[in-house]
Amino acid sequence: MLVWATKDMGKMLGGDEEKDPDAAKKEEERQEALRQQEEERKAKYAKMEAEREVMRQGIRDKYGIKKKEEKEAEAQAALEANAEGSLTRPKKAIPPGCGDEEEEEEESILDTVIKYLPGPLQDMFKK
Repeated sequence: MLVWATKDMGKMLGGDEEKDPDAAKKEEERQEALRQQEEERKAKYAKMEAEREVMRQGIRDKYGIKKKEEKEAEAQAALEANAEGSLTRPKKAIPPGCGDEEEEEEESILDTVIKYLPGPLQDMFKK
């Protein structure tokens, strides 16, 4: 074994560590310093994000762009307004040209076909 071993080497080899009487106090101060640094960092980034949001809003105003949340809120409000008092899902809009007109067209097609049938068959279909 080496004779010139120091206290630090003894610690590395698993020897008894010296107890620092102020170790708890120093650790508490270190933790407090870390907390304070974290709070300062969060405040700094919150300020930077607020500045960015002001810039973004300026761009939105300039080009007439709406925020995603505003678009979703308007769409939701429109849905709720359409479905007010309804217990079922909103009805799909019927495109123009659909609905009762189709039945009329079918009748006119049937009339056209009946015209080309021989007389006795026309009488059967007209009844």
